[in-house]
Amino acid sequence: MKVLQVSQNLFVKGGSDRMFLDTCALLEQHGHTVIPLVAQHPDNPPSPWDRYFPPAADFDHPGPGDLLRYVYSRPAATAIRRLLREQKPDVAHLHIYYGKLTASILPILKSQGVPIVHTMHEYRQINPNYTLTHNDQIDEDCCGTQAWRAAARRFNRGSFTRSALAAFEWYFSRMIGSQRSIDRFIAISDFQKRKMAEHGVPEDKISRVYNFVEPSEAPGGKTGAGGYLLYFGRIERIKGVLTLAEAAAGLPEITVKIVGEGDAKTELAEMIRDRGITNIELIGFTQGDDLKRLIRDSLATVLPAEWYEPFGLTVLESFAQGRPVIASRIGALPELIDESKDGLLFEPGDAVGLRQQIEALHKDPDLADVMGQTGRAKLVERFGPETHYQELMRVYQEAGVSWAG
Repeated sequence: MKVLQVSQNLFVKGGSDRMFLDTCALLEQHGHTVIPLVAQHPDNPPSPWDRYFPPAADFDHPGPGDLLRYVYSRPAATAIRRLLREQKPDVAHLHIYYGKLTASILPILKSQGVPIVHTMHEYRQINPNYTLTHNDQIDEDCCGTQAWRAAARRFNRGSFTRSALAAFEWYFSRMIGSQRSIDRFIAISDFQKRKMAEHGVPEDKISRVYNFVEPSEAPGGKTGAGGYLLYFGRIERIKGVLTLAEAAAGLPEITVKIVGEGDAKTELAEMIRDRGITNIELIGFTQGDDLKRLIRDSLATVLPAEWYEPFGLTVLESFAQGRPVIASRIGALPELIDESKDGLLFEPGDAVGLRQQIEALHKDPDLADVMGQTGRAKLVERFGPETHYQELMRVYQEAGVSWAG
């Protein structure tokens, strides 16, 4: 089977990129031909398919042409026509195609009769802001038919112009098929599926397929040897990093390592400096074996989200290294974590509650080890690649793919 996999990057910038690339690799391992379609970018590795990659709009220093290309990309439309003509894929599996490729590709895929599947990595189908937040607070007033409110609230960097453009792009995408052209939507959690259906995505078109992580071999050596707490991911307010810093400030004897980059990194660094917090280490973007080693040596990882996490890939990445997770009770996180078995939960934004959970594991590292191994066993059973592959094939068939064996 020829599978067209569509996303924004051919490199890892976030969790959705990781899942896109891992899905491509998984399909290839099962003998399918995978054709990636992404935007041109200097960080993309060489690809035999890069002759199809269109240029993307310049989001950092946009000109008039970039603004138009953000709404409708003629280069992407040209690229998809050529690709369909020359490669004739059996299915198009979309990830984050908007922004860089835009909905311009949808009518062309539909006109050629290609079944379309869309994995929803966040909430963009129902909200121009993707995160269901405003001023770093959960806000569902701009969803579905009320999406126009997002512009009035200047959700995009406080700019009315940027916000209005994003809202217009959302409505234009809906007009040309961002919902009706999709044969099957994939929600990455039951929570996300419920939220999407609540705000207008037809529930009978949504299948829930959890993300996956390759467990590989069991972690070698003793896990948890470093004894520190680890946060890894985007450094954003909605990720709860300031709450984590507040909790850490009351636990000077416990080191907290924070891995990643993001818009709130400067604010976080200033808070650490101004409060005289000495037990937090800020580490830049890290991936691969270095990140796995940091996870493996931690006492536990922390995911203090304050938005509706649609999944929480870092939970599985922690389980893969045999480490438990302390997470906020929000979004999909309670679906992934069995409290007191493979992790601990606390109320989002509650620094005292988080501090108490950290202290509980710090006092009982053997319990943390048991929880971590329980999480790893659950990962192998429920969130492994083979389970994901079988469910993905089922969704392809539901979308109308004639061969998905």
